[in-house]
Amino acid sequence: MKKSHPLRRVMLATAATVSGIVLLLSLKPGSDPASASAQGGAVQPPAAGQESPQGGSSDKSSQARTVTGSVADTQYGPVQVRLTLSGDKVTKAEAVQAPSGGQSTTVTADAVPKLNQAAVAAGTADIDAVSGATYTSAGYKKSLQSALDQAADSAPAQQPSAAASKAPAPSRTAASPAAPDPDGKTVDGDVVKTQYGPVQVRLTLNGTSIIKAEAIQAPSGGRSTEVTGNAVPQLNLAAAATQSADIDAVSGATYTSAGYKKSLQSALDKAGA
Repeated sequence: MKKSHPLRRVMLATAATVSGIVLLLSLKPGSDPASASAQGGAVQPPAAGQESPQGGSSDKSSQARTVTGSVADTQYGPVQVRLTLSGDKVTKAEAVQAPSGGQSTTVTADAVPKLNQAAVAAGTADIDAVSGATYTSAGYKKSLQSALDQAADSAPAQQPSAAASKAPAPSRTAASPAAPDPDGKTVDGDVVKTQYGPVQVRLTLNGTSIIKAEAIQAPSGGRSTEVTGNAVPQLNLAAAATQSADIDAVSGATYTSAGYKKSLQSALDKAGA
């Protein structure tokens, strides 16, 4: 048996190797599932959503505002009214100051809620006094009027609608009180002599409406000083509240009250009220 020639073996081995390489190169490589997933099945991240507006619409046609009236001094303590309004409509009234202590606390607790309700219902200072709380009611109405005046002065301008711009402007109703004139005229009544001394009344008026009454002369000295200090503030408030000289005399100050009323009437006569 012949031995294989070494060179022949080498050539056969080389040919087998080359054939194997060619065979391997001719084969189509299989798809890689992981690669296919990465290249063709990748999920795109969702687009960022638009930011939604916060808190809804802030364009309000009417916003609440508050105004506080001036302090009205009464025999039993100060009264001051605060109003909450929507546009020009009163939605809430409250007394931020009111008489307190002793019987005044009971009177205030009964009267003020009634006055608050009346102010909201009427929308003006033309409200009835609460029985048993005459001075508190008078002070409340005075402070309420000043709050309404401030509200009218500070009312925001509103754009009229197309329909409203064609309509004639509404006239001011008689129930709407006129704003007090800060430069109102003053009228002094006659000097009235009484058993205890002279009495003279001075009025400050807006047109023919009394916005302030004061005694520029009144009995003084000894007991008269105490009587005057008690009676005159009550008479001043009553004059402004009633808008006339038809006011009650103060108990314990009969002569001073009579002289006050007489001088008050003469001041009203001079003013043409």
